[in-house]
Amino acid sequence: MTLRVALVGGPMYDHLYEVFAPGEVEVVVHADHPTLNRRVAELLGAGERLDVIATHAKYAPSQAQWLRPLDDLLAADAIAALAPRAVDLCRFEGTLRCVPRLIDVRILWARASHGADAVDTWAALAASDLVVGFPGRESGLFGTFFELVVGAGGRLFDEEGRPDVAMAQAEWAIALLCDLAARAPGDLPQWHYDEVDAALLEGRVDAAGAWPGAWEQIRPAALAGELVPHPYPAGAERRVTYSGCHAWAIPRTCGDLPGAVELVQRLIGADAQAVDARGGSICAHREALASVVPGSDVDRQRLDITRAMIDTAMITYPPLPRFPEVEDAGWAAINAALRGRLSPADAAGAIRTAAVAVV
Repeated sequence: MTLRVALVGGPMYDHLYEVFAPGEVEVVVHADHPTLNRRVAELLGAGERLDVIATHAKYAPSQAQWLRPLDDLLAADAIAALAPRAVDLCRFEGTLRCVPRLIDVRILWARASHGADAVDTWAALAASDLVVGFPGRESGLFGTFFELVVGAGGRLFDEEGRPDVAMAQAEWAIALLCDLAARAPGDLPQWHYDEVDAALLEGRVDAAGAWPGAWEQIRPAALAGELVPHPYPAGAERRVTYSGCHAWAIPRTCGDLPGAVELVQRLIGADAQAVDARGGSICAHREALASVVPGSDVDRQRLDITRAMIDTAMITYPPLPRFPEVEDAGWAAINAALRGRLSPADAAGAIRTAAVAVV
């Protein structure tokens, strides 16, 4: 039986899909993650058959009602081969709702002509004349805001996952994003992840954060020789990077459970995970990641920096079923501030109101 699948799309992810055999899958959805989430919710909410879906650890709690628990479906040794921290991020209420494909953390890429001091902190970036790129919408924008707030010593949720928006840090973070956007290309509020990478590689910005999978585009680019990897900028209190795990899940509407289990186990196995790793991603399979040989000094630097950020700087959201609603309201308010339609204070207030309303 051909398996019906929903896949996250984009240059950072599409290289893996070459592992599918001809006729093995019917791709029902292939889109950026926000679009993927919306379409999957529509299909699963209507009871449509989907056998395997791409998801993310932060979104799995909001999809939990539709997802099959995986603890008793997947082989224990297949799960044991994956990074334990990544597996833990994929649990919700003690149950494995998805299984990690790769670990995402951002590092900073900047023109070699700009020294490390100029890009080491958000304060240094703000004080410089560097043109800094960042996502201007959706998850990437809200994630950047989250990094700034936490790096400045604030928080959005308390230890119990209840809303606790640090208003001073939130307003400061939005004001900083507005200042950076004001000297960036005018279309930044429309940018998603891929547009940020493109702006960096086209020389439209001097520096930008990038996910590991962007290496596949950076490596052959004409400007690659001018770009240097750096740790993600530090805030006044901490150096943090908004992180998480892209993952695979099996919906309850699956029509071929044995086939879906076999496919997911292959996708998290060493061979498929090595394809992701060779494309630049930090795959969850420990042996597959360890087998990657850096192709250059820059490649070695970016891997060392990325691993250090995973060890010391990862932050992620609490597992909240209604988190996507907070994220949607939050990025919309920050985007309005970038466009001059809301003040930073009003945008921060809108985020707090949304968090209180849905959590």
